[in-house]
Amino acid sequence: MHIAIAGNIGAGKTTLTKLLAKHFNWEPHLEDVVDNPYLDDFYNQMERWSFNLQIYFLNSRFRQVLQIRESGKAIIQDRTIYEDSHIFAPNLHAMGLMTNRDFENYISLFELMEMTVQPPDLLIYLRSSIPNLVNQIHKRGRDYENTISIDYLSRLNERYEAWIHGYNKGKLLIIDVDDIDFVSNPEDLGEIINRIDAELNGLF
Repeated sequence: MHIAIAGNIGAGKTTLTKLLAKHFNWEPHLEDVVDNPYLDDFYNQMERWSFNLQIYFLNSRFRQVLQIRESGKAIIQDRTIYEDSHIFAPNLHAMGLMTNRDFENYISLFELMEMTVQPPDLLIYLRSSIPNLVNQIHKRGRDYENTISIDYLSRLNERYEAWIHGYNKGKLLIIDVDDIDFVSNPEDLGEIINRIDAELNGLF
């Protein structure tokens, strides 16, 4: 079984992934942020490093998806391969931070990969307002995220909403995270778990 959590930067994907993995005894597959050799360079010089960063993420995510299917285990994944191709890369291209040539190359590679990729059995989307994202980003204090602009986050949020609105690859659960605290409030986490249980019971 493959569960995936999607959402903008600072929405709480990694935290919720770890909490759900612990509760359901799922194996967590986290986003490769710590070992990513391009992140610092990208946030300091987006135009120069956007293609390199997106190819790194695409490669990492594709490898993850193949491992998930081959493992036969119940796995929860922090961010999906679809977010790279439908949100982050198109956004960089639209902002003029990725050339037409690089973007076309990227999309061609993704389409090739997508032919062998199965979507998750359940996609959980964490919907968040910009002020909440900004608050969470500041709270975790990653140096390379200090330069993220409100405009950049807003553009990503618009693309996330458009993508989710048209998502038709499988079961979808949308969680509005602005008014809940699944870290400090056990009742909020419990409600999310109940909603996931309800979705998964229809899978089998």
